[in-house]
Amino acid sequence: MNDGPLIVQSDKTLLLEVDHPGADSCRKAIAPFAELERAPEHVHTYRVTPLALWNARAAGHDAEQVVDALIAHSRYPVPHALLVDVAETMARYGRLRLEEHPVHGLALSSSDRAVLEEVLRAKKIAPMLGPRLDADTVAVHPSERGTLKQALLKLGWPAEDLAGYVDGEAHSIKLNEDGWIVRPYQREAADAFWHGGSGVVVLPCGAGKTIVGATAMAHAEATTLILVTNTVSAHQWKQELLKRTSLTEAEIGEYTGTKKEIRPVTIATYQVMTTRRQGVYRHLELFDARDWGLIVYDEVHLLPAPIFRMTADLQARRRLGLTATLVREDGREGDVFSLIGPKRYDSPWKEMENQGWIAPADCVEVRVTLSDEERLAYAMAETEERYRFCASTPAKTRVTEALVRRHTGEQVLVIGQYIDQLDELGEHLDAPVIKGDTRIRERERLFQAFRDKEVRVLVVSKVANFSIDLPEAAIAIQVSGTFGSRQEEAQRLGRVLRPKSDGGGARFYSVVSRDTVDQDFAAHRQRFLAEQGYAYRIVDADDVLAGE
Repeated sequence: MNDGPLIVQSDKTLLLEVDHPGADSCRKAIAPFAELERAPEHVHTYRVTPLALWNARAAGHDAEQVVDALIAHSRYPVPHALLVDVAETMARYGRLRLEEHPVHGLALSSSDRAVLEEVLRAKKIAPMLGPRLDADTVAVHPSERGTLKQALLKLGWPAEDLAGYVDGEAHSIKLNEDGWIVRPYQREAADAFWHGGSGVVVLPCGAGKTIVGATAMAHAEATTLILVTNTVSAHQWKQELLKRTSLTEAEIGEYTGTKKEIRPVTIATYQVMTTRRQGVYRHLELFDARDWGLIVYDEVHLLPAPIFRMTADLQARRRLGLTATLVREDGREGDVFSLIGPKRYDSPWKEMENQGWIAPADCVEVRVTLSDEERLAYAMAETEERYRFCASTPAKTRVTEALVRRHTGEQVLVIGQYIDQLDELGEHLDAPVIKGDTRIRERERLFQAFRDKEVRVLVVSKVANFSIDLPEAAIAIQVSGTFGSRQEEAQRLGRVLRPKSDGGGARFYSVVSRDTVDQDFAAHRQRFLAEQGYAYRIVDADDVLAGE
């Protein structure tokens, strides 16, 4: 028996003993092929899935490396069946290859004729293919490159894409490291992406994913299309690029609800790109507006279906996905893999915190109790109305007021889902409210006032979930959310994880109504943070109110 930190189980779960002296080297060894599922205090749980193994193969790891890592770090003998399964699953990747063809443009070839025959007979695959070129090769229309990769992944035969990339229109972009430097992990992430050609970089909120994007752009030195979640995010990307690169104002265009500029570097919002007029996505033509050399997808875990469909046609362009979490509530992680590319770089949140790159966070769930009248009304409410009812209870307003008073002098964000609840909180706290109908200029004015500490408390709707840079925000109080969304929980915690100028930590409160669906949803949302190693303390609202 080895004294390793890892227990490998036959159901493909890996248990890592965190306090073991070999835990760090083990974590690095298994990270390329195992997905972190849970990271509580002492034992972290990973799972080996086909997608994770194919990710590893696409990133250049082979089955021998995976098997060696499991055996080297495992405390007990590794189940033989699991090792066989790992080798056979990884061997599925690359038996089919997409390659350039001098006549037809693109061809699907196979090192295993039986596999090729199997996929040729699949009803969804046949229409994407052209004539049979020889016993092991079939022509593919270049426009079907992405769609075919999606379909083959679903069949369990992921294709290795060797067809390469077009360089796109050249455009000079240099990093301007004046008074700042690219952090080592940011450079590693950008390099891993560039050497792989396309793929996804996973970094915590606050770790500087924009810098990774800028560094990738400096690698490409080509026209770049950047897709972001909202207009405020577009403005922030533009400001960062002006500050961090050689790009000038005239070289960066914004393609949003208010502006339609197409320039060598163009920043567009998902919302505008997916706006339909008479059933037609007119703005998707932006993808063809220039000979783009690089396409950057910010918050790639939120990619809407129409963008996926257009991305399927863009497989000859280099594609970089940036995200804090690859969790998708719709289960389309496979589409991210097949259309954007494999995960090229991933750094656990707690590891980044330990290195001082993001602020340490204390997560607290404050449970409020509904009054007898509210409990009765909740019990009698229609099922679809129950969450709104219990998420908006006045008891939460009292607790939020108490928490804000407790943190007087600190920068506090109050975050929620329901506009009437947020308006009421804004009144009670005498704080400005930012919501969907707040004009962009007013949003930016308030965000800047918050950064400058002229405004200490800001009440925000889900418009502030994504890509909003508020480095001094130290306290977040969540009063309601999008049901059980783990993505949202990650983004909201991320609002307070930027390193503080005073080196201080962050606190993330979630105010929850006990014995209701609010509590159930909260448990689901918190799963992602538990996976990242954040433990929630649970306190009673009465203790918060009494402790003032």
